Amino acid sequence: MRYYAVIDTNVLVSAMLKWNSVPGNVMELVFDGPIIPVYNFEILKEYREVLSRPKFHFTKDIVDTVIDNIESKGIPVEAKELDTVLPDPKDRVFYEVVFEKRKTEDAYLVTGNLKHFPVETFIVTPREMLDIVYSEAKFE
Repeated sequence: MRYYAVIDTNVLVSAMLKWNSVPGNVMELVFDGPIIPVYNFEILKEYREVLSRPKFHFTKDIVDTVIDNIESKGIPVEAKELDTVLPDPKDRVFYEVVFEKRKTEDAYLVTGNLKHFPVETFIVTPREMLDIVYSEAKFE
């Protein structure tokens, strides 16, 4: 089974900082498994900007490899602007992209900051995303 997911930047950063973690497991499933990343240009730009911050000490090659993997394994989506007001305006693009993808497929928004988004069944934590993938995989 395939799962479409918009990965919030905080999940990607957490995974990169500690690969042997729940966010790291989610990203492993993005790079090598059943999770298909969904993105747009603005999301990729944010990923690159955040991962390139000096405090994280990621080399340009590592950042390029991660972004290239997400692009090559994922699906670009052009999202329409929504009237939804979120606590952090930078999170809006993630919500808009998942909302657009959900018009044609089930899709999830995976975030470590649930409080930044409306309460929706498709907005999940990294742990919840793993539970969805692993619980359904047992029955195939």
